[in-house]
Amino acid sequence: MLNIELELIELDNFAQQQDFLTDYCQQHGISEIVANSEVEFNELQRDKAIVTNGILLTLFEADVIVPKGKILNKSGIMFKVFTPFKRAWLRYIQQSGFEYLGKVSTHVTSNNKAESHGKEQESISSAWPLARTFEQEVLPTFYQEKISDYRLNRDIPSMKATSGISPYLAAGVISPRFVLRLLLNTYPDLLTASDSDEFSWLNEIIWREFYRHLIFHQQRLCKHQCYKAHYQTMLWHNDTVLFEAWCQGRTGYPLVDAAMRQLNQTGWMHNRLRMVVASFLTKHLLIDWRLGERYFMQHLIDGDLASNNGGWQWAASTGCDAQPYFRIFNPIRQSERFDPKGLFIRRYIPELENISDKAIHFPHQFIKDNKLNIYWPAIVEHKQARLKALAFYKV
Repeated sequence: MLNIELELIELDNFAQQQDFLTDYCQQHGISEIVANSEVEFNELQRDKAIVTNGILLTLFEADVIVPKGKILNKSGIMFKVFTPFKRAWLRYIQQSGFEYLGKVSTHVTSNNKAESHGKEQESISSAWPLARTFEQEVLPTFYQEKISDYRLNRDIPSMKATSGISPYLAAGVISPRFVLRLLLNTYPDLLTASDSDEFSWLNEIIWREFYRHLIFHQQRLCKHQCYKAHYQTMLWHNDTVLFEAWCQGRTGYPLVDAAMRQLNQTGWMHNRLRMVVASFLTKHLLIDWRLGERYFMQHLIDGDLASNNGGWQWAASTGCDAQPYFRIFNPIRQSERFDPKGLFIRRYIPELENISDKAIHFPHQFIKDNKLNIYWPAIVEHKQARLKALAFYKV
């Protein structure tokens, strides 16, 4: 029994970390800090400062499966396109494997003496199972019962068809290496079965790796820089009224509004909807992707700089291997395709629960014909917004 007490310490801001850690180590006679490495610029600067202050810092690269810097193209630089990165990533795993420590039994019994130096707050995290429960029950069940249907159902927001692993990976309480080890134990031939339904889920894990490797090589992405430099000087419209409407889910486009309500109420948003609302903000409203990126990081329980930045720059067409600027999601068509019966919309916009399945995707004519006052008007018209976006992006 180790009987080591846990201290939870809350600081006012990130900049206080390095001085606090140095002082804490000096006060308690600590000569070495052992931790998992982080990829972001500010975190790297903090680590350098700690070492400069004479403290030994031992870091383990537990945030990725393949160590950052190991997946390079023939020129010795980071890939600029996901697909060849994926091929190289798979080849590395097949040839070199990956380190996995496994579980270490310490026979520790909690003494319930965790000491907290900070404010206790109600958190949406209480809606998520503990990491151990997720590891032992939720994830194995997903692998056994749902992963084979993942490719078919993953874009349907009304279904619970995704794994729910993202908050645990973002918080670092579950290792991506554990995730892959359990997956390969269940599907031993998966690395060479790229056409399988199960591989479509692994593909999302590799996307996460791609963005973390990318930000490791391109630290400027931590500094609000567009990956495609020629977009850096774009003069976004940044209408504060429109931005607030987007944040509060009052755009007049039901799928967008339901998605933003889901985020604000639960701290999570379905991945398909993240693409829809990001496209709407940047290409319908011509609002800087960085404002949306920040809003997501402030509200997502699975907020992760690398993945969040990568996703937003993909949607805004400013990023690495992003969608082309002329690809502009039609929020009405997205709604009809991925929420055809309006099940998800009705869950988060009960004002529209009595609207027909056909009308619910853009109910304004129905509301007008029936003289109802139940929903806010659309803040932009899709066709006009699309034309403005096409002209705006031609810089």
